[in-house]
Amino acid sequence: MGILLAGGTGSRLFPLTKATNKHLLQIYDKPMIYYSLSLLMLADIRDIVIIGRREDIPQLQSLLGDGRQWGLTLQYVEQEKPNGIAEAFLITEHLLGKANVVLALGDNIIHGSNLSAVLRNVCRNNEGASILGYPVHDPSAFGVVEVGANGKAISLEEKPKAPKSNLAVPGFYCYDNRVVDFAKSLKPSARGELEITDLNRIYLEEGTLAVNLLGRGVAWLDGGTPDGMFEASQYVQVMQARTGLVISSPEEIAWHSGWIDDDQLRALCQSGSANTYASSLLTMLAYKPE
Repeated sequence: MGILLAGGTGSRLFPLTKATNKHLLQIYDKPMIYYSLSLLMLADIRDIVIIGRREDIPQLQSLLGDGRQWGLTLQYVEQEKPNGIAEAFLITEHLLGKANVVLALGDNIIHGSNLSAVLRNVCRNNEGASILGYPVHDPSAFGVVEVGANGKAISLEEKPKAPKSNLAVPGFYCYDNRVVDFAKSLKPSARGELEITDLNRIYLEEGTLAVNLLGRGVAWLDGGTPDGMFEASQYVQVMQARTGLVISSPEEIAWHSGWIDDDQLRALCQSGSANTYASSLLTMLAYKPE
């Protein structure tokens, strides 16, 4: 089971009108939410719950539908108030059953070589929790994890003034099914939210929080600010122009995974308006090895 937290967490201030869902804004040639949805798909997760504000959900449903066009099952749940990221597990408890769960934030862009294998390995942990670690120049702007020699987390801090490491924590988290009970035990922070760092700290304290490091071949970009969206758009434009390959395309991932066939991919490309995104996918299909 995957949870995609598309908005409404209250964790950021974004200068948009209330009627605008930032996750439908373009990162170069596709909506921002495609990038985080693609991460779940690369991790081989097909049963996904999307959490958003009441006013955002109709727009998200109009864009993504029920997911069957990509071989997915998408459901939608409203977050009534910006009560924090960890609340995701409380408002989706009725859908989770006994499954382990992956949480992806809606404004993360991760791209790199062998990413699917990396994410699938992260999600294989059936006991405890797994998070990502990514080296950054200024870790004080992020949640920061300190890692021991055994790959387990030693400490977690949220935007520390004196970071203990340079490893930021991207918004992709894997948990065993105990996460629901752990989330129920959380108390709101000083800003009135159920913090994901506090949830991760529970696993840290019992010694079951694993950290998977993203290496030099992987880029992580944060689309949570206007500057971040601009930088991400530049990155995607350059990489796609150089390689001719499409980054974070649900259509391509579904096709490569065997969830849709050639005819279904061709129909998806032809159902929308003609653009470089669709053209790149059709070119990929044309050069498919025999």
